[in-house]
Amino acid sequence: MSVTRPRTPSPSRGHGSTAPPVPLTPEQVRRIETNRLKAKAIRNQKEAALRTTGDDSSARTSSRGTVSGHKRPYASLSAANTPATSRDARNESQGPGGAIGRNNLQDRIEPTHRFSKVAEYDFSKMTDTKGGFLTAEDDPHNKALHALAEGKPAEMTMQEWERQRDQRSQREARSSLFEPGLSVLKREEHPECRECGSMEIDWKWHEVFGCRVCSRCKEKYPDRYSLLTKTEAREDYLLTDPELKDPELLPHLDRPNPHKSTWNNMMLYLRYQVEEYAFSPRKWGSAEALDEQFSKREADKKKRKEEKFRSRLRDLKKRTRVEAHRRNRTNGAARGEFGDDLGRGGGKHEHEWGQTVTDPDTGIGVKTCVECGMEVEELEF
Repeated sequence: MSVTRPRTPSPSRGHGSTAPPVPLTPEQVRRIETNRLKAKAIRNQKEAALRTTGDDSSARTSSRGTVSGHKRPYASLSAANTPATSRDARNESQGPGGAIGRNNLQDRIEPTHRFSKVAEYDFSKMTDTKGGFLTAEDDPHNKALHALAEGKPAEMTMQEWERQRDQRSQREARSSLFEPGLSVLKREEHPECRECGSMEIDWKWHEVFGCRVCSRCKEKYPDRYSLLTKTEAREDYLLTDPELKDPELLPHLDRPNPHKSTWNNMMLYLRYQVEEYAFSPRKWGSAEALDEQFSKREADKKKRKEEKFRSRLRDLKKRTRVEAHRRNRTNGAARGEFGDDLGRGGGKHEHEWGQTVTDPDTGIGVKTCVECGMEVEELEF
């Protein structure tokens, strides 16, 4: 047995449906169009009369004399009709004598104190970078953007100034277009590598360290041409800060600090130059003498550490004696020494250990003295 879903019948098929409308005759259409044009002309005449007279009594007009449903005229948006409470500083008012000038300072609405240092930007005059950042011309208050422009000539653009700075850095590094050329005809005038005799030396090292070596030899002999930091040269070769800061004695190469950009630059030294000075008669004389000095300093360091420990131990004993003497005087017993059992009339304290208890955290057995409470760990093998 099937159940038919009820549906609403179509209006055209329902009971009591009317006959289709009779189409209008051309004469009727002409009369309707004529009446519509006449009504539109009458309405336009009334609206023009209301605009000229400024009559606001009609319900079809708004509070500013404009007809509802239509755009406001430009006269209603002029600066003359701007409210006095507007915070737009560009608005001008007529001063004494009819002259147009800025509003007086007392009449203007000043910002609050906490917003007095806010930089104002005119977004209508700013460049759309399509990246969400401001250019140096649009953001004159940003010191980070204008840091690169320090020393820039006024007649030079920012792109030209950056290109000139890049060329200056390349000239200082003797790289790119400013790398010295090589000529086979004038081979005797070009410096050669001290290891392989190649003319393709590292010009930066030649200017800073005075070392004529090529890139291949630097990688081939790292025990001579590797770079040492100032800390390594001071700790491994026992050099002093005045010696490391003397560019004539030990030239160094400045590099940005890789750990933090705000820290001081790294001072890198050439290994063979540091070793030559450290092993020379001006410093230690030889590598064996340097090792002896290093061992001597390590022994002195260990000795100072032990002496410091002994001094702290003596202070601890002294404080313990004072406390023992104070308790001895309080109890009225004989004079006590360090380690004496003051509760037994001057005898030595002997620990009486209890049973071994296993610590659940570490799994190590712990014994505790019954009298003094001292704990000792016990290991079973």
